[in-house]
Amino acid sequence: MRIVVKVGTSTLAHSTGRINIRRVSTLCRVLSDLLNAGNEIILVSSGAIGMGMGKLSLGDRPQDMASKQAAAAVGQCELMYVYDKEFSEYNHTIAQILITNSIVNNKTDHENFRNTVSRLLQFGVLPVINENDTVSTEEIEIGDNDTLGAVVAVSLNADLLVILSDIDGLYDKDPRTNDGAVLIKKVYEINDNIMVMGNGHGSALGTGGMHTKLKAAKIVTEKGIDMVIANGSDPKILYDIVEKEDVGTRFYGKK
Repeated sequence: MRIVVKVGTSTLAHSTGRINIRRVSTLCRVLSDLLNAGNEIILVSSGAIGMGMGKLSLGDRPQDMASKQAAAAVGQCELMYVYDKEFSEYNHTIAQILITNSIVNNKTDHENFRNTVSRLLQFGVLPVINENDTVSTEEIEIGDNDTLGAVVAVSLNADLLVILSDIDGLYDKDPRTNDGAVLIKKVYEINDNIMVMGNGHGSALGTGGMHTKLKAAKIVTEKGIDMVIANGSDPKILYDIVEKEDVGTRFYGKK
């Protein structure tokens, strides 16, 4: 399988912004094992600004553009250092790709992106993809790696997009404010009734929420790609997802 895994800041970092060492270590071990099993893995990773906040000892997410870019510049170094160190433990090589909207809007850039990633996968390399937050103000303002994960999955003809977040999946009501909220295990059609369930905000460190995840699901399912939203607090859940166990919420691609 060709699998795109998107991890959010809430999965990668503690609430302080500092990296969650145990969780990231587990994530890299599981992804390495899935690679060893013959899968192709593309990792879409948030976390640059959040980790930069931790490195710079910033209490709150920056609001002005220069500070966001500075935090992203510092955090991106930290992020890739950790990934390189962890994946090297399992003899896997990673590559960093920072992209902007041009991969969608510019045919030549899009084709170059596809060719580069395809060749990396042929070499057995695990691409780590993020928005180019350090220089592109447009991308920071979008701040939506859920959509980025969907765009990458469609561009590379992936079989599956997995979004690991701080929530178990799609609920019929916000579980943070409704004790009786029910987890929806399977979604075959993303209609208005489904989209209205996505109201709400993401974590303090990140910028996404359920609405952006549903937008991502709509993008990939229209192209016949399945998507799963699951809780990333234990990355070993990826094994269950790949084996199509009943975890998280699975959105079925249109066939």
